[in-house]
Amino acid sequence: MSAVHKDMFMKAAEAIRNSKAILVTAGAGMSVDSGLPDFRGPEGFWKAYPPLKKRGLKLPEMSNPDWFERDPHFAWGFFGHRYTMYSSKPHDGFQILRKWAAQKPKGAFVFTSNVDGHFQKAGFSEESVFECHGSINYLQLVDSSRDEQIWRFPAEYKFVIRDEDLHAEGPLPQGPPGADEARLARPNILMFGDWGYVGSRQEVQGKSYHQWLYNIRAEDRLVVIEIGAGTFVPTVRWTSESVAKSKKATLIRINPREPDIPKALKESHAFPMGGLECLNQIDSVM
Repeated sequence: MSAVHKDMFMKAAEAIRNSKAILVTAGAGMSVDSGLPDFRGPEGFWKAYPPLKKRGLKLPEMSNPDWFERDPHFAWGFFGHRYTMYSSKPHDGFQILRKWAAQKPKGAFVFTSNVDGHFQKAGFSEESVFECHGSINYLQLVDSSRDEQIWRFPAEYKFVIRDEDLHAEGPLPQGPPGADEARLARPNILMFGDWGYVGSRQEVQGKSYHQWLYNIRAEDRLVVIEIGAGTFVPTVRWTSESVAKSKKATLIRINPREPDIPKALKESHAFPMGGLECLNQIDSVM
């Protein structure tokens, strides 16, 4: 670790030590160290899903609710594979963030575009996480006009997916629980061109997030720790920068490929590296 880098880590550690609250903002890069792909670009996506390369389907085209109407076994082949893959263990960086958060008088909140549920699995409370794109761990009906319930994905459900064409075999997820007539279900994830998404769970999370943020004052010296948030879908980056500006917060941006920070955000630190490595380095000088 060079002297320049060590100084950067020490400055970030000092900002975290002096803060009374932490906002964690996380994109797909946060989960890479847990063994999950970030689907960066078509080639990264196709490396994870070779059958989709044969059909020329990219992430925006595949993450589309129309597939549940046109070919539900294909739709669940894709999302079922993701659901199974996302059952991996969250990496140790989550626990570093939890440790820092526990030391803050005003605690911490998580704003993430990730749908894997890893923050809750790592021990963050449901009340302190805002999943702006929903969660693959929850289901809703494909035809949400009939019923807008959201329910937990049954833990006992196991997918059988054909590798050659990414089709799910056997009965597909249905619901809602206890209904007289079970109907086809889909993940409670906000997809591209998604008019059937049921946002009630997200709305509850959003209200909690905005209430928490409303109570943060400039003297609380808020620190925004952004990890793995790219520019392809820039929701997380915009949130980080907006909060840093409005709350006069320090922004710590951790991103191996896109670490740049607007010059207007003077209280900021950019780290062109992976999330787990950077969190470990900062923690080592705390």
